[in-house]
Amino acid sequence: MIAIKESLPTSAIKKGTISQALIVRVKKEISRKDGTYVRFGDNAVILMSKDAKGEIKPIGKRIFGPVARELRQM
Repeated sequence: MIAIKESLPTSAIKKGTISQALIVRVKKEISRKDGTYVRFGDNAVILMSKDAKGEIKPIGKRIFGPVARELRQM
């Protein structure tokens, strides 16, 4: 669960809204099973919402920027 702190005036998501999100990038390094570490320059999430059937789906259609290999395998 996250709270939206900033938004564009033309955005469908308004400031102060509480939403569900999936973390896709973090600045803190994460170790992999092969002993290597991966870290990104910024933190990023994908905003999620429930549809009429109760399934959780992403609000957007595209992800911009790098994404970890582990997330792509899901």
